[in-house]
Amino acid sequence: MTYAVWAPDAETVHVAVGADGATRRQMVPAERSGWWTAPVEEGDDGRYAFVLDGGDPRPDPRSLSQPEGVHAASALVDLAAYQWGDGEWSGTALDGAVLYELHIGTFTPEGTLAAATAHLDHLVDLGVTMLSLMPVAAFPGRHGWGYDGVALYAVHEPYGGARALQEFVDAAHQRGLGVCLDVVYNHLGPSGNYLSQFGPYFTDRHHTPWGDAVNLDGPGSDEVRSFVLDNARLWFEQFHLDALRLDAVHALHDERAEHILEALARLADGVAERTGRPRTLIAESDRNDPATVSPRRPGGAGGLGLAGQWADDIHHALHVALTGETAGYYADFAEPGALTKVLTSTPFFHDGTFSTFRERAHGRPVDLVTTPPWRFVASLQTHDQIGNRAAGDRLCHNLTPGQAAIGAALLLTAPYTPMLFMGEEWGASTPWQFFTDHSEPELVESIRTGRAREFAAHGWAAAVPDPQDEGTVTASRLDWSELETPPHASLLEWHRTLLRLRRELPDLRAAALDEARLTRDGDVLELTRGAVRVLANLGEQARTVTVPAEPGARHTTEAYGGARLDGDSATLPGHSVIVLGPRTVER
Repeated sequence: MTYAVWAPDAETVHVAVGADGATRRQMVPAERSGWWTAPVEEGDDGRYAFVLDGGDPRPDPRSLSQPEGVHAASALVDLAAYQWGDGEWSGTALDGAVLYELHIGTFTPEGTLAAATAHLDHLVDLGVTMLSLMPVAAFPGRHGWGYDGVALYAVHEPYGGARALQEFVDAAHQRGLGVCLDVVYNHLGPSGNYLSQFGPYFTDRHHTPWGDAVNLDGPGSDEVRSFVLDNARLWFEQFHLDALRLDAVHALHDERAEHILEALARLADGVAERTGRPRTLIAESDRNDPATVSPRRPGGAGGLGLAGQWADDIHHALHVALTGETAGYYADFAEPGALTKVLTSTPFFHDGTFSTFRERAHGRPVDLVTTPPWRFVASLQTHDQIGNRAAGDRLCHNLTPGQAAIGAALLLTAPYTPMLFMGEEWGASTPWQFFTDHSEPELVESIRTGRAREFAAHGWAAAVPDPQDEGTVTASRLDWSELETPPHASLLEWHRTLLRLRRELPDLRAAALDEARLTRDGDVLELTRGAVRVLANLGEQARTVTVPAEPGARHTTEAYGGARLDGDSATLPGHSVIVLGPRTVER
């Protein structure tokens, strides 16, 4: 093994060996421009840091392990030593997938990858096909969302470290579950971020909400791009991950002929071809631009070629229809046709239309022929949409169980790729709040005041839990004892039923989006997709609806909240829903 680091502007580089860094060896320039190397010698204890021009020891920018935190020495890890047991795993593609987003630190009381493994059978039984892990790259302190990661190659030690992630992915694959990992290439956190001391990782030519942008197109950017691409390759090849979710790609400023997203897509395709397993990239993008997932063309024409992207407009339209909330960015979705548009026409409500929240036109139309609906990830809840509310209240905290069941039916009968947020399937009573574990008082205070200012700007003034309080993260942990108790047990069974119908009824995945019909009569919604019909009563008063018989179209009846079919009439108590459709398999 070899110690190696890119430090193009340094005159001298030493490696400080050992946890105390007492042993220092001079490194020599490598053939690769700007790189320095030194051999790992017999007797080295595996801990090391780099010293540039006599300065303080700093952790390796490509460290695979930070046992004592992101400010301390790095540790050598042999990823190839793990013996994988997923040889029968053939991979999973986004087309037909059902995603489940989870945060390792609050998914279980223990907050570890090993503890999360114990609940994989629950997720198999639920009917999801791919887990979407929030970031696990090492970040400051013990607790956090992970979006302030600074050691992008290292797995957060309190979660269990690199070996624990390999074991988790292996266990998931052996149960038929794919694993997606959220990666953050648009910025690094402010605490423990030493990259700029090593080289031109950032540039003031572009700016992001977090400060200077990652240097993807300026002087010295060849190695910065390699830093990003090699990181993606690491997750795919050494950790066997099936997909990466790319955070806020609109903040990846790149003026090169080949955008970094296109380069990442080519890399993913190459790994897939070489290994025989699909490798998927899913973007979070604020642009409402279908080019993100449009196919690449020879010569650089066409789109960027990613497999999928989050479509927040679907979330917003569903949220407003269920809750009536119209503050902040929800204001645009108070328009009566918003829900109809995103469920029967396009994933982008703003497809070139005027956004009152942005005070400008936004988005571009989607060609559903070249860009099918499954490329768009739809949700009722995500870490952002819950955790960025003042009190971290879940959607179900503002709805009755019946209203939550209606939302689930509308989401899981749509041809988009659906995603659930951990605990959503049983209407978890626990909030999911914003929490941090920083040691710098100035940073802590800036986070507190910044969040209060943001909530006020959105009209969401409320008591904001202290991100640094241990009670905030404790309150956000799932309570797994709820699964067998009312009303959680029935809502869980409803989610299982809907996901089973999604597997059994092809029209819920393959029916053309723009051939669906959505009508509303007061509080009653009627949604038709091919031979499948969803009837929902959003109001409190019971309603009876005529349902004309269609030959061969109604053999399966699943309902929540006491809804029932009587001949050609559907009886819908307040806050109830029924799904009617053809039976395709025996069960």
